[in-house]
Order: sequence, then structure tokens, then C-alpha cells
Amino acid sequence: MKLQIKKSLLAASLMAAILPVQAEQVIPTGYKVETIKTPQGMEFHVTGLDVDSKNNIYAATRFGDVWRYTPEGQWQKFAEGLHEPTGLLVEDDNHIVVAQKPELTRLSDTDKDGVADEYIRVADGWKFHDNYHEYHFGPVKDKAGNYYGTLNLSHGDPNAFDMGTMGSSGGYRGWAYQVNQQGEFTPYAFGLRSPAGIGISPDDEIFFTDNQGDWVATSTLQLLKKDKFYGHPVSLIDHPDYTPEKIRNTSVEAYDKWREKPVVHIPHVEIANSPGNPEWNTTKGQFGPFEGQIFVGDQTQSNVFRIMLEEIDGVRQGAVINFIDGFQSGNIRVTFDQKGQLWIGQTARGWGAKGSKPYGLQKVVWDGTTPFELQNIQAKADGFRVSFTQPIDAKSIKKKAISAEQWHYNYGSDYGSPKVDLTQIDINSVKQVDDKTIDIKLDATQGYVVMLDFAGLTNKKGSSASSTKVYYTLNKKPN
Repeated sequence: MKLQIKKSLLAASLMAAILPVQAEQVIPTGYKVETIKTPQGMEFHVTGLDVDSKNNIYAATRFGDVWRYTPEGQWQKFAEGLHEPTGLLVEDDNHIVVAQKPELTRLSDTDKDGVADEYIRVADGWKFHDNYHEYHFGPVKDKAGNYYGTLNLSHGDPNAFDMGTMGSSGGYRGWAYQVNQQGEFTPYAFGLRSPAGIGISPDDEIFFTDNQGDWVATSTLQLLKKDKFYGHPVSLIDHPDYTPEKIRNTSVEAYDKWREKPVVHIPHVEIANSPGNPEWNTTKGQFGPFEGQIFVGDQTQSNVFRIMLEEIDGVRQGAVINFIDGFQSGNIRVTFDQKGQLWIGQTARGWGAKGSKPYGLQKVVWDGTTPFELQNIQAKADGFRVSFTQPIDAKSIKKKAISAEQWHYNYGSDYGSPKVDLTQIDINSVKQVDDKTIDIKLDATQGYVVMLDFAGLTNKKGSSASSTKVYYTLNKKPN
């Protein structure tokens, strides 16, 4: 039985501008957030972040510098004069590749004095029209040596072609690209809106996050595939088969059928407004019981959340759950260092953030204590299998300990979408599989986001998890 709930009527465009009041900080037992002192007198808006083999942290700032932070706690400027870089990749201990607005640039320290002395263009096969919103994100590099990056659409450009809030004046805005080892630029995929984070999995697959807005109902995690369309039509002005007239005359239904569906929907405000890069935890247990999962920061919500993926009959899907909130500023870049610590590059410039600081650098450290948290969730034909990091108190395993809702989103030119067909779902049964795992039987609908709230479940000490709401995107229901 499903009980209809009144739909939320709050416009998504207003949601992005209204920051909820910060409640008590969510942080799992055993984890702490440490603040790094940034260079004195510098507006240190961190928009690119990576680490080298010696555990030096490299940070690019929106004002065009690249800095190195040593394990001894010393800062040294590595490069300067770049045009608002918003991504950074350490290739080796002497070469950094930076995504600045007009080009992809390799910074090299050829004389090994700790400062870049060569700034070499890697690629610039797109156009930059000096619009503030034409950000360039990346790069990541696959095992074959190819680079990948993403190119934002413009905003407020009077010369841009638009069908909503964002636009394109051409030159592959709203596209992802590939650059091979020979420096050849290839437009790779299209229909992106504001793809502020790009990451590469241990299996050499490229994923990106896109930010909620026109043609993007809520923020998403997407799997990047060559020649695929991701939903925002204005990027098609660079597609050889499309003209502005054809773009405008194509129906929303046709675009909806054509587009790649999100691997994971990231609920607006509840989890994120402006997510950054996806970072895989491959620390081999140095960061606790979440090996192989994806960690993402959000600028507006000043939090870090986890994503768990699975594949059903060739279809990718998964779940998202909050991990830690209450950071000092907006979290846009995350990376793991050689010790398994999660570094967070921060800026509140442009969109604002819950955190009160305008910029900064923090890191999350685990002390070895295993918290009681959701470990994983998997879809089943009749519900979900949910596992935890500690044994569950058997007395708490009851139907009333868990509640569930589901909904879907509208696709179209509106700025975001409310939850559509929001309904409560009855819990049919809860069965213990082993001391850390339960099966939850319920009637979920394929194509919907399913929220499970397990606030009533506790460990054997009577403690509940720090985050109890998990959101699963059910693209494919198992047979």
C-alpha cells in the first residue's frame, strides 16, 4: 500500500539561494576534521587539488596560483598567472597539468628547484568567450594516457544560444573532451550543463557530477560515454547534425528518450546543491570501512557525502548518503593522500556556502575506530539488502524502525524539479541475514529514487548511525 504525500511546491531556483540552518554536525565516530593554515595574506580559494608520491599536496586557486604544501607543513608557490584554474592533476613529482579557462596546461619544474619554469599548452580545442561561467574542469587521465575534461555552459552571455538559464556561444561549451598522448583534441560527449567534478574509477571509467538547474532536475553522478547526450540541448549547436531551429523544434520527449539517464540522483539540499569531483577510496583500509566507495564534496552544503554503486543487468545505479557536514567553507575538491587522509579544497565564491569562511583547506582523518554506519545497500527484486559496519542490535530490527519514500523528477527546461509522485512506501518485512546485514522488503518502483530512513536501527550499545537516510536511484529492478 502507498500513501500519497503532498508535493513540495518550493521552486528549485529558490532552494539554491536559501541555505538551511546548520543543525548539529554529522560526523561518524572515529573521524575528525582538521583545518590547514593557508598562506598568509592570500585569498586561498582552492579549486584544484592533488597529491604526489612524496605526499606533497598541490592546490590550485581561483586567482591563478598553484601552491605546494609539504608533509612538514610548509607552503611554497609552484606557479602563478593562470586564468582561474578549476582542476589540477599531478602527473609525477615534477609535472602538473592544470585546467585553466582557455587551455589545458602542463607546468614543469625542469631545473628541480621546486618552482615551475615551463608552462606548456597541452590543448585548447574549445572556445572561451570571457564569460565568468565558462569554467573548465579536470583533467583526469586514463591508463592509455588520454586526458579528459568538461566545459561549462555560459550564463548571462547576450550572444549565447539558450533554451533556459544556461547558454552556449559555440566552441564545445557543455561538452566533455578527450586529448590523446599526441595532443589531439576530440569532442567526446555533449549535453552537459555545469559538470563541476570529473573523476576516474579504479576500473578506468570516467564519471562526472552535474549541478542542478535548467534541464538538470537535481544534481547527478553520470558515467561518461563517447558520443552520448546528457540532457542539456544548447550544446547541440556544435553537433554536426543540429541547427538552432532543429534544437528548438525537437520535443522534450525526444530529448528525454535520447539522453543518458543519471547513474545516481543526488537529492537537492538534502544531500547537495553544487557537487564537485568524485574521488574513489582506494586507501586499502586507511580511511575506515568504506573501501571502494566514492566521496564527493558539495560547495553549497559544506559537506562530504558517500556514493555506493552497483550494476544490474548492465545498468549502473546506486545510492548516496551524507558522510560529514559542518565544514568551514564550500567543498569543491577532494583527494586522498598517501596516508589515506581525505583533503578538502574549499571556496564559497559565486554560490555561497553553509560554512562561514570564504575559502580554505581542511582534511578528514580516521583514528582507527570503526563507527556504526551504513556500509552498503543493494537492490533486490523485493526490496533492498542493507549492511552495516558493526553488528546490529537484534531487538531493534523491526518494521517500525525503518521508513521509506519514493519519487521521481521532471525532465525539462525548468530550473530543477520538485519531487514528483512523492509517496510513502510500506515496509512489508525486515529480516536479519547476519549480524551486520538485513533484508528490507518493500514495493519500490523502477525509475524512482527510494529513500530509506533507518533511524530506529541501533548497534548493540544502543547507538544509531550518524546519517540514517540513504537515497537509492532504482534505474533497474533486479528480477
